[in-house]
Amino acid sequence: MPPQRNDRMRRARAQEAARIMDEQGVQDFGLAKRKAAERLGSRDDSCLPRNSEIEAALVERQRLFGGDSHGARLVSQRRAALAAMRALDRFGPRLVGPVLAGTATANSAVQLHVFADQPEAVVMRLLDTRVRHEMAERRVRLDTGRTENLPCVCFDMCEQPVEAVVFPVDGIRQSPLSPVDGRPMRRADAGEVSTLLEGS
Repeated sequence: MPPQRNDRMRRARAQEAARIMDEQGVQDFGLAKRKAAERLGSRDDSCLPRNSEIEAALVERQRLFGGDSHGARLVSQRRAALAAMRALDRFGPRLVGPVLAGTATANSAVQLHVFADQPEAVVMRLLDTRVRHEMAERRVRLDTGRTENLPCVCFDMCEQPVEAVVFPVDGIRQSPLSPVDGRPMRRADAGEVSTLLEGS
């Protein structure tokens, strides 16, 4: 395929994957790419967009079509994040993912990293504050050669879904790798989230 056509197809796939993530609530970049390829009728894997290209297309889509509603939703999600972080303050909570990056859709959960050598301690804290929860697991890429399933406590805060992945206490020293660009994930503490809200 000629380079220019290849570039156009990559952009088209990135834009379609972004639309799918925004409108259909798909959170997985790989699934969004496959759906986009199917929708566009293209089977050429040489022009698959990178996750970072899809995220950039999602930012542009939200800027063009999201307007005030996207901004208002993001404020609600960040307020819920801050409330959840305050509830779990003894576990050093950090906000990560789309709510921090500003690319969250209506279907995005607030993603937190919390730190405790016993996941049950996080559960007990929620029980003490009468917050209903469920346990799950999340696959986390700790570095280029190591992926682990970590416990995740799922609950609602301020009518927003929250997923708190529980790392060992020393996990606060090294952030896992981002599914977007493969670099260490950006983590924000409660003070940084408060500052984001003040600037909204």
